[in-house]
Amino acid sequence: MFVKKLGPRIVSAIARRSQLNSRLLLSRFQSTAAFDGPPISETNRAEATKKRFWSTVGVSTQGDTLAITLDGRALKTPSGNTLLLPANKTLLASVIAAEWDNQETLLKPHALPMTSIASRAVDELEHESTRQEVRKALVAYLDTDTICFFNNYPEPLEKLQTQHWEPLLSWARETFGIQLNISGSILSVPQPEETKKIVERVLESLDKWEIAALERATYTTKSLIIALALVKNHLSVEKAALAAQVEVNSQIERWGEVEDTHDVDYHDVRRQLASAAILLSNS
Repeated sequence: MFVKKLGPRIVSAIARRSQLNSRLLLSRFQSTAAFDGPPISETNRAEATKKRFWSTVGVSTQGDTLAITLDGRALKTPSGNTLLLPANKTLLASVIAAEWDNQETLLKPHALPMTSIASRAVDELEHESTRQEVRKALVAYLDTDTICFFNNYPEPLEKLQTQHWEPLLSWARETFGIQLNISGSILSVPQPEETKKIVERVLESLDKWEIAALERATYTTKSLIIALALVKNHLSVEKAALAAQVEVNSQIERWGEVEDTHDVDYHDVRRQLASAAILLSNS
């Protein structure tokens, strides 16, 4: 099963507070918890105080869906929609509940990656017009896809590129029947229009959960191909992270690790990719 690839350490990290300072995400959670109906007093209190105001967190069944509850009240998305999940996404519901249960005295929205990605799917990717915009933006990534830029120096970089990127390129070519151009410099080489059309058709077949996962994985790895391999269950979270961090890991191998930079990036990439993987889980 796909979720087994995550490993207990990654799943545990998703449920705990993040140590990263991500203030840009604060606004996305200003209307996260409320009564059924428009966001009112409890939400306003969270926005104003950023303090934990709930005692208990749970998961309840509402018809054929699951809802996360704070003191028995259904969790809401930033747009005020009740965050309802398909009944088969019990792992997703449990991890979102754990995120909220692990908030301590102060509310830390940047420590809610699962709430963020699930809300993205429910609030915005429900609409075909938004999915179309996202597909267009993701296909554009092909022209600057990280794994389409190879360098033969230094040796550690060349070795890691060969190890992690060449198999992915072969997989994409064979799986989707596409041509992928490779650049040997920092200058991009545009991908064939036919390749883009084929990839866009692939994206059109994805549902809102898969698009949300693909979007986050693409922006995290700077590679649509790595993201597709993750969403299509070709890569585990760890292998996707290793492919995304080829250049960083080659620098670490050559010059050593920079404390509070490389180690933070290491965990953040895996946290973001794991959130995408859990979103896709049907268990």
